[in-house]
Amino acid sequence: MSALGIRLRPVTEDDLDMFRRFVTEPGLIGLDWTGFRDAQAPARRFATDGYLGDDDSRIIVEVDGAAAGVVSWSARGFGVSRCWEIGIALLPDWRGRGIGWRAQAMLCDYLFTHTPAERIQAATQPENIAEQKSLEKAGFTLEGVLRAVEFRAGRWRDGWMYSRLRSDPAPATH
Repeated sequence: MSALGIRLRPVTEDDLDMFRRFVTEPGLIGLDWTGFRDAQAPARRFATDGYLGDDDSRIIVEVDGAAAGVVSWSARGFGVSRCWEIGIALLPDWRGRGIGWRAQAMLCDYLFTHTPAERIQAATQPENIAEQKSLEKAGFTLEGVLRAVEFRAGRWRDGWMYSRLRSDPAPATH
């Protein structure tokens, strides 16, 4: 899967240093920083399933051979139905280049091709304008506000929910 030098690939052992950085460097993943986490957890997870689980997976966003970040998907339910919720974390040097929206669009194409999901959703913070624009470029539609959904920086905050359906037009990633 590639677009303009962007490729999605499985996690390798060499990527574990980046995963450890995500859980030990404050601010590296922007607003999604939730405090220090177990630095050995990434290696344990990789040893368990290579980050490719049935309900929760991560793959690397690679740009011209360099690991730029990670995209993820997790199963979410609504009644008896199931959909995917995706996320992305790019290293600071790779932000603002159009990589994020393309990687998220590519991930949606992958999930719509290899799973029966009808819906893919993504949540973001109201102040994360860059991610809102990225999701819209990746073919997502803003659905609404989730009130007091995230505890961050000492208080409860609202979130915004976006979705893309299988029947929605796919954006051109070139």
